[in-house]
Amino acid sequence: MSRVGKQPVTVANGIDVSLDGTVLIAKKGNNEKRLETHGRVGISIDGSEVTFSKVGEAKESSAFWGTYRALFANIIEGLDKGFKKSLEINGVGYRAAVEGKILKLQLGFSHPVDFPIPEGLDVTVEKNLIHISGTDKQVVGQAAAKIRSFRPPEPYKGKGVKYTDEVIVRKAGKSAS
Repeated sequence: MSRVGKQPVTVANGIDVSLDGTVLIAKKGNNEKRLETHGRVGISIDGSEVTFSKVGEAKESSAFWGTYRALFANIIEGLDKGFKKSLEINGVGYRAAVEGKILKLQLGFSHPVDFPIPEGLDVTVEKNLIHISGTDKQVVGQAAAKIRSFRPPEPYKGKGVKYTDEVIVRKAGKSAS
């Protein structure tokens, strides 16, 4: 039985939730997020709480029950507070700058790396930190992972792009005998 699916999702003030067939719609101002459930879960909206229920007794229905509840909770949290990831650039000559809708990175290659900023994200750079924020948890995380993949941190000197809360386990270099 799903422990996540049992819990109701509490909708914050200022967010309107409606159900259109099998699509859950959450609106705050001019920002609108949709969650297509494909009829895999039952949905009931009472006031400021949205509850999910299983459809059928198949093993997949328990998985969908918890998954769609978690996805909708992330939509509500994103519209209410937003999501943020921070990356740190370590290395001599490694730089980042935002120019329009493009993040320009210099990561020790012979050419600069240009990353087009996805729609709905806000990217800011201060010294060696890159802050990515937005309302969609999946898009924020994917953009941060893509930027990190350009130059992942190496274990000898720690050079590269890493999450600010990530710990790089260092290796010992060569030792002269």
